[in-house]
Amino acid sequence: MNRIASLVLLVLGVILLGLGWDAYRSVSSDVARVFTGAPTNRALWLLIGGGLAAVAGLGGLTRGSK
Repeated sequence: MNRIASLVLLVLGVILLGLGWDAYRSVSSDVARVFTGAPTNRALWLLIGGGLAAVAGLGGLTRGSK
């Protein structure tokens, strides 16, 4: 994987994780947790997508180019 693409994935993953954390701690997510026991789907998908993108970007950076 290209170093620039890996860096973009890492930065995008960190941004998505931040947005997911904000969504997880939002009032709507708190209300959803009261009634369903789980946060909103939006918060979960942002956290999952951000985590996967960050791991892929970090893996691309650490693996190096050949």
